Amino acid sequence: MTAPKTILITGCSSGIGHDAAHKLAARGWRVFATCRRETDAARLRAEGLESFVLDYADEHSIRAAVAETLSRTDGRLDALYNNGAFALPGAIEDLPREGLRAIFETNLFGWHDLTRQIIPVMRAQGGGRIVNCSSVLGIVPMKWRGAYVATKFALEGLTDVLRLEMRDTPIHVSLIAPGPITSRIRVNSISPFERYIDWEASARANEYRASLLKRLYAERGPDRFELPPAAVTARLIHALESPRPRARYHVTTPTHLMAALKRILPVRLLDALIARG
Repeated sequence: MTAPKTILITGCSSGIGHDAAHKLAARGWRVFATCRRETDAARLRAEGLESFVLDYADEHSIRAAVAETLSRTDGRLDALYNNGAFALPGAIEDLPREGLRAIFETNLFGWHDLTRQIIPVMRAQGGGRIVNCSSVLGIVPMKWRGAYVATKFALEGLTDVLRLEMRDTPIHVSLIAPGPITSRIRVNSISPFERYIDWEASARANEYRASLLKRLYAERGPDRFELPPAAVTARLIHALESPRPRARYHVTTPTHLMAALKRILPVRLLDALIARG
């Protein structure tokens, strides 16, 4: 009997990662569904998944999670899905260095660290798939989201170079760029915002009151083009199982539209369009 293919997924406590873990397990994959908190890992285990802690901001946690994964698979891993991330809303001029450092530790440096530890495993076994989850904000910028945009722009570049460098290996590298997807990212961004952004002392305090605070704290319905996490999982399945995985997968209408507009519009015109919201 052939052993099931194995995948390590990060950020599985909710949203995109949670859906991917359950859908892939249902397809016969052996899924290692990781998250930052042990309470969430315990909940995932109760849901029938193999789950343990992996915190991108903690180098020791990453090493321990890799060791735990490989101990359960006799040293093999067929796929890695980097997904866990958080947002830190606020104007660029109000973003302190420690806040920017914190979001890069989780959204980029931790992904890079984990990926570097998995590549030798995939080289030794003769192949594998690495999939990174970016965003429409890795394609175009948006006001109030500078910290998150910076990490996703950096991720896009890092992923593109890794894909080029892996061309002479049987390791395939893909990037998924979702747009508005049902998740807890807005709610989860409140804590970093309150920790790092002193908006009341900002020259833009009135703009915070009129715009960002309402969007951040108000309970509201889904965005106009919002799709469920399953839309991302469908692209992930293709990236993992297709004999010819794509380099990039765009999810949701805004992502397809913005990717096209970035190619054809002058920068000033695209800026004006995005600034209108």
